[in-house]
Amino acid sequence: MRDGHSYPRELVAFIYARWRDEAFLDRVCPKAEQGSLQLPERGVLEQVISTCYQASLLREEERPVMFRLIIRDSYLFAAQEGPPTGMHRLIFSRTRPFNEYELHRLAPAADFYRTLIGIFIDPALGAQIWGLLHSGTRWMHAVYGGRKTSPPMPPSLVVYVTGPGQISVCLGDEIIASLNGGQINCPSLDVFNSGWMTKSLAPLNDETFALHRKARERAERPWASLDPEFGSKIGQQAIRRIISVIRNSNHGGLLVYLPAEMADEIMEQNPYLTLKYQFLEFDSRQRFLSLTLRIMNTLAEINGGAADEGRMVGWLEYVNSKNENIALLDEAIFDVAHFIAALSAVDGAVVITKRQELLGFGGVISGDLDSVGMVAHALDTEGGQCESVLSEGVGTRHRAAYRLCQRLHQAIAIVISQDETVQIVRWHNGSVTYWDQVPTGVPGF
Repeated sequence: MRDGHSYPRELVAFIYARWRDEAFLDRVCPKAEQGSLQLPERGVLEQVISTCYQASLLREEERPVMFRLIIRDSYLFAAQEGPPTGMHRLIFSRTRPFNEYELHRLAPAADFYRTLIGIFIDPALGAQIWGLLHSGTRWMHAVYGGRKTSPPMPPSLVVYVTGPGQISVCLGDEIIASLNGGQINCPSLDVFNSGWMTKSLAPLNDETFALHRKARERAERPWASLDPEFGSKIGQQAIRRIISVIRNSNHGGLLVYLPAEMADEIMEQNPYLTLKYQFLEFDSRQRFLSLTLRIMNTLAEINGGAADEGRMVGWLEYVNSKNENIALLDEAIFDVAHFIAALSAVDGAVVITKRQELLGFGGVISGDLDSVGMVAHALDTEGGQCESVLSEGVGTRHRAAYRLCQRLHQAIAIVISQDETVQIVRWHNGSVTYWDQVPTGVPGF
């Protein structure tokens, strides 16, 4: 049996193995910068991870110890910058010893969502704490979904500690590996960037673009051309936010996305599921679509000058927009996402069409559907590489999702467990297939 002291060594061994993986380095860092990337000596890195692990087991007034830590010399950060567009460097008048007790004392001041503890490697003394690095909270928008951009984390090792024995190690913004519940995991690629997910959201994108073109034709002044994938991007961000809110609620949930043409059938008696709480077919059920259309129209209108330049606008212009109407619409669309997430607190599935039309909640998937003995575990975003696994050992939500996707090949089910793990399930290449959102211990990842 492994003891707690072995986990940091195993995590470091895993990190060194990933460092030798050229495909991984190519994904997280441009080739031109890879030559300057160096891991600390193995013994030093083990000391850092072990100290973080020991600090995670301490308590701060009955609260778990949470902090972020970056291994990077203080002089590499600009002294004049700060949030929301930069990092605010604050150097202690003298360095502090790097041990679990010092981390325990600093953690309350280094708010997890806003600040990192900065350390450097002294050739004689090993790791030392040089001060604090204020990042602001915009980095969380990449996790929870949202349009605000954050300054990229520099290509240095960043350690996240979020609870007893819960550690994630990143290179900049990219997760290398995580330790959670004694298990070391490597996060999967982002499923939301897959071709099949974009295709699944195509009905919403196509419909909103058709409506957008009609509005553009009626406009009195020129509108900018929009990126054809802009609508899908908004849809992806909203789904991210829904998942994140459910994960942080600690009660779990099940989201079921169905083809838009099945809406009427699902609202009546059918062999697939019973929807306990149904919403009437009024405009309010389609609020997400209407908000997406308003965002598209507003963005095209306020960037009308780009029409003369022949330039296309899209996600970059959206996230950088200072327009008040865009800000209000952005807030509105994520209020809808939070509302949908709250519905998952009731037992059963929240049922939505792929055009983001909210049909209802409390959905009970029929027990008469055939059970699923074997499922495919996808090892890449497109499901090109899979391994067959038994469906035993999963919860009721998972088994229900497997049965539904086996019967309805166009359905997508997202299962969020109470332990914050996430599975995305669909019928793929002749079998029920799931993609793991690997738990990293970082809230919302």
